[in-house]
Amino acid sequence: MPRMFRVLGFFCLLIALLSLAYGMIEMSLLFFFQAAVFVLLGYMNLTEKTYILTFWAYLIISTVGLTYGAFF
Repeated sequence: MPRMFRVLGFFCLLIALLSLAYGMIEMSLLFFFQAAVFVLLGYMNLTEKTYILTFWAYLIISTVGLTYGAFF
């Protein structure tokens, strides 16, 4: 499970670099931050249940933020 968070960090880093190349600074900063958080979580060696709860919390927060951003 910790490797999956490192993989998520890698993909967030790729998205950040691509958005930076296309001039979307705010989006790239957001994804650089997410990549750093995912990589740090990947090296913390937490229990599998903690990783699953952390990922679900991330999904809920990002869905609420996306809905808020789309609505307002």
